[in-house]
Amino acid sequence: MCKTAYEKLVELGEEVQLVGDTQALLSWDQEVLMPPKGLEYRARQMAWFSGWVHDKQTDSKVGEWIEEAESELSADSDEVTNANLREWKHGFERETKLPRRLVEEFALAQVHAKSAWAEARGKSEFSIFAPHLQKLVSLCKEQAECWGYTGTPYDGLLDKFERGASTVRLTETLNDLRKSLIPIVEEATATPPFDRSCLEGHYSIEKQKAFNHEVAVAMGFDFEAGRIDTAVHPFCSGMAPHDTRLTTRYDETDFLSSLFGVLHEAGHGLYEQGLKGELRGQPVGNAVSLGIHESQSRLWENHVGRSHAFWERWLPTAAKYFPHLASVDVETMYRAVNQANLSYIRVESDEVTYDLHVLLRFEIEKLIFSGDLSIDEIPDAWNSRFETYFGLPVEDNANGCLQDIHWSLGIFGYFPTYSLGNINAAHLAAAARSDASIKSDMDAGDYLSLLTWMREKIHKRGSILMPDDLVAEATGKPADAKALINHLRDRYLPGS
Repeated sequence: MCKTAYEKLVELGEEVQLVGDTQALLSWDQEVLMPPKGLEYRARQMAWFSGWVHDKQTDSKVGEWIEEAESELSADSDEVTNANLREWKHGFERETKLPRRLVEEFALAQVHAKSAWAEARGKSEFSIFAPHLQKLVSLCKEQAECWGYTGTPYDGLLDKFERGASTVRLTETLNDLRKSLIPIVEEATATPPFDRSCLEGHYSIEKQKAFNHEVAVAMGFDFEAGRIDTAVHPFCSGMAPHDTRLTTRYDETDFLSSLFGVLHEAGHGLYEQGLKGELRGQPVGNAVSLGIHESQSRLWENHVGRSHAFWERWLPTAAKYFPHLASVDVETMYRAVNQANLSYIRVESDEVTYDLHVLLRFEIEKLIFSGDLSIDEIPDAWNSRFETYFGLPVEDNANGCLQDIHWSLGIFGYFPTYSLGNINAAHLAAAARSDASIKSDMDAGDYLSLLTWMREKIHKRGSILMPDDLVAEATGKPADAKALINHLRDRYLPGS
């Protein structure tokens, strides 16, 4: 029996997905296990796979299949079919504008840049990373020119991470958020620092791993279909329906660093494990955007992990692993994990100041792609803006512009999705907790009903709807920053 054009597209998508998932495994291996001398060959592998995928996706037959499948659409076509064709068409139009040479060169540059970034961060020497960053920026500008854009080259890059986003719209959203946020930051950080000396002690890495495992299981993370490992920068890689890898990093003087890393990355992992495996290879079987993906990690990290109820449930367990915590009460722990401080590191910052970190990076990226900031000027520009926002002088690049892995991956336009994720997380959490049974379960430290709600409203919906429409469908109204601002006021300025 002859296959329809739609069936051919599904078959191609599944084949490309297999290769893409293999690339994800190689990328995970590079961060977690690969010996340093494997770098050159790994770069060639990644470049070849990227070129192969590009050739498959840009074959002229794909365009013909899309046109034929669109002509076969009827008024009663289901939402999965409609969404798949929408995404196939969008992806084909963007991919065919890129020459294979550019795709392979970008993949090759990524591998070398990641290695150079890790060395530069370790030595706090920007000059080690600078030429690699220059290469990636040049390649990204070339990509943007190929795709086309309405405002600045940055607009062309945003689409990779957040469909429907634009520089103008994101600037308005983040500026509005900043206006509401700054008074909260000023008041919350004016409070005398909380004395965390009661938490001082030794936290063995093995015991941290065991405690984190218990928490992740309680969240609903399936360890038969996933694992947690160690990396310089925590991340989650969903490389197959039953193979989701999380990483975190450890500090033997502070168990909270790895714990919140796991809470965050397990939030991503739950999303990956909740996608419909039978749709793997079809656009609708993938997460819709990073702003939605980040909403899941921030929801579990902040709205669950920093809640009073979480520590009522988990402090006794933590004390079993770390006996010196037995003298710490729940209120003390709650205050310790919700202290607002002006600090250098984004991934270790509190909820109140976190979005200022994102805003700084967003502004730097806009300047880079508008041509108003050269690569060599980045450290000084970063340090100046950081001191303006946080009142802290940046004394080394490891705590400054080298702290994040993102630029070494060539992913520009990613950072603003973190703030979109915070906005979406607060909006979704408020909607979920409006259900009395979910609120009651969460307050009792039971997360099954919350996960079930997210599975139905977000995870299983994949990419059927565009990001804004998905959130509106799930909650009954479009997302805005009000829920986030209300949440921060309630938690950090109670009674104000």
